[in-house]
Amino acid sequence: MNELFKALSDENRRKILDLLRDGDLTVGEIADHFEMSKPGISQHLSVLKNANLVFAEKKGQYVYYSLNSSVFQDVMKWIFQFNQSKGDDQKT
Repeated sequence: MNELFKALSDENRRKILDLLRDGDLTVGEIADHFEMSKPGISQHLSVLKNANLVFAEKKGQYVYYSLNSSVFQDVMKWIFQFNQSKGDDQKT
């Protein structure tokens, strides 16, 4: 969970996740949306990958990155449990 929040704490990584919502992209395609080098983008993608927020799949000479939506579902369940607990406490 710590890696997840570390990954989400950076604005550039959040923007990368937003871009990947529309479909799989290569490092070069992601870099087109930033004023940053491809190695810089690769570093951000490495952090996202370590947090299991993205998948990387090599197709030919390119690596395509995609969202791992199951992690977001798990986080939402985790957050939702606090909302439920709070609501249950207010009823008593």
